Amino acid sequence: MSDFGPKVTLNNPAFIHPSALLYGKVTVEEEASIWPYVVARAENYEIKIGKRTNIQDFVMLHVGYDTPTIIGENCSITHHCTIHGCSIGNNTLVGINSTIMDGCIIGDNCIIGAHTFLKDGTVIPDNSVVMGSPGEVKKERNSYVANCMNAELYLRNAHFYAEGKHNAWEGPEFAAELMGKMSDLGAEFKKLYG
Repeated sequence: MSDFGPKVTLNNPAFIHPSALLYGKVTVEEEASIWPYVVARAENYEIKIGKRTNIQDFVMLHVGYDTPTIIGENCSITHHCTIHGCSIGNNTLVGINSTIMDGCIIGDNCIIGAHTFLKDGTVIPDNSVVMGSPGEVKKERNSYVANCMNAELYLRNAHFYAEGKHNAWEGPEFAAELMGKMSDLGAEFKKLYG
């Protein structure tokens, strides 16, 4: 693992790639994963990464001028995103190369489409699908199952990578596990949302 700053707290993450750079008050919760070339800097406010959340390759996390960066549970922050002093709810996916600016608040179960730009202070309600530059809510949809499934795929990948294996998404065992997890998430969705 990298030589992180002294204020970094690791609460039993699943995997942190050796190239990741974490400085300041950064907390990585249980079963979260941090992938190659992630940079997280928190000079004046905190950065918090929730349980089972994956921060994918080349993501940049930074705090705002007067706002922390808080990312909920079961989130996927996909490749090349810039997350800057904002709050992201649980079970949300932020698409490739998106930028989320200071003071933005994104709700639970959202999808932020690839290449979306959310300007300072944008508020996105729960269960939204957002696209564009500047980003706008294009439709309302609860993406709990899809987003939790993506987080689950990355959690499986993280466990494999932690053991030096890079084939988590192949073979009949993976297919069977995938089907079982989809069924479990469907049942959870009905229980939570009716």
